[in-house]
Amino acid sequence: MGENRRWLMLAIGMCAQLASCVFLYGLAYLVPVLRADEGMSLAQAGTVVACPTFGLLSTLVLWGAAADRWGERRVMAVGLALAGGAIAVALAGNGAVWLGGWLAVAGACSAAVNAASGRVVLGWFAPEQRGLAMGMRQMAQPLGMVAGALVLPPIGTHAGFRAALVFPAVLCVVGAALVAVLVRDPARPAPVAGAARPASPYDSPVLYRIHAASALLVVSQFVVVSFAADYLVSEHGWTATGAGRLLAAVQLVAAGTRIAVGRWSDLVGSRLRPMRTLCVVNAVVVGALALTSAIGGPVAIVFLLLASVATVSWNGLAFTAVAELAGSAWAGRVMGIQNTGQNLTAAAGPPLFGVIIGGPGGYVTAYTICAVIPIVAGFLTPGQDSRSVYAIMPSNNTSMPNAKRSSPSPEVSASPSEVNVGKRAAGNDAK
Repeated sequence: MGENRRWLMLAIGMCAQLASCVFLYGLAYLVPVLRADEGMSLAQAGTVVACPTFGLLSTLVLWGAAADRWGERRVMAVGLALAGGAIAVALAGNGAVWLGGWLAVAGACSAAVNAASGRVVLGWFAPEQRGLAMGMRQMAQPLGMVAGALVLPPIGTHAGFRAALVFPAVLCVVGAALVAVLVRDPARPAPVAGAARPASPYDSPVLYRIHAASALLVVSQFVVVSFAADYLVSEHGWTATGAGRLLAAVQLVAAGTRIAVGRWSDLVGSRLRPMRTLCVVNAVVVGALALTSAIGGPVAIVFLLLASVATVSWNGLAFTAVAELAGSAWAGRVMGIQNTGQNLTAAAGPPLFGVIIGGPGGYVTAYTICAVIPIVAGFLTPGQDSRSVYAIMPSNNTSMPNAKRSSPSPEVSASPSEVNVGKRAAGNDAK
């Protein structure tokens, strides 16, 4: 039963994440409908569809702290239900301010899923399966984007912008119900009498370095992906429809790559060594894209597609690494901080590089810079991680001699930061 239950927890976590991603990232596909139905300018419409992301950034760490304290099931269910309700309230009023304000509230509520669903995955899976499970959970974002692209525009075209928003609202409410009924929180370590409160895992530079490296890698990822359609249209004469179809298929391949990379990390027993390797791969592939873009010809398209896959493949590794290093008492907050940093650079990257692409060097200059960034990220990424130091370990892992096998759900064991200071152990990881 335990084996089946953990996969059920993963499936529900993916569904919850997908529901939030359809809302967060699918609104961009409704900009033409929004402008036509609500009479907004392009700047107003762009601001409205960006409001959910602004709301998300404001609450990621708070929801992570809530998951650390009150558990994953309660946080995800409440957050998704509130997000669905906020979308419904947004539909009840008029004007860009009302619409954008309530969509920001919905984004702030949907942030509950980001940290809490990751905690569910990490708590239910043993280290030798955790990379695979987190890679599958990370598939939800590109799948949510694909679902939003396929479903929302047809609804908006035939029934209007507000009717299209009903779809993500219903998804959020249904996701909340599934979580409330079916999700079971991983068991937590029993408190030790007289033990000090878990120490912060930020007493060494390891987590700071992973956060910084991840934020840098996101820049290359979002620049390559965000401008891929324009590159195909403006530089190679593709139609917008043809470019969109090709890139949607590439996103599905990229989602599958996250699973493969996660499994790779399980087999080698490390998250950070594969992440450093992928930094090198990203630098080489994006560098080749810059070179072939300068030379010209269809071979550049091949490297664009390879870069679109390579630059998203590492993401699950970073999330798994920071959560394992943080330990069960801090995992939600640490994943919230990780997510906040990545979303900030994701938001800042495309506007900045839009200016660069519009300059004299064009795409060649932009891709060259994006090839250098992963090299810097590789130097920032610690050389090794020790999951035996800060680890979230399920009790049904038979290699754990002290596991409490009587519990129907896995036990999340305390890291050294949860029973001691843990500074010496954490410092050994920064290599």
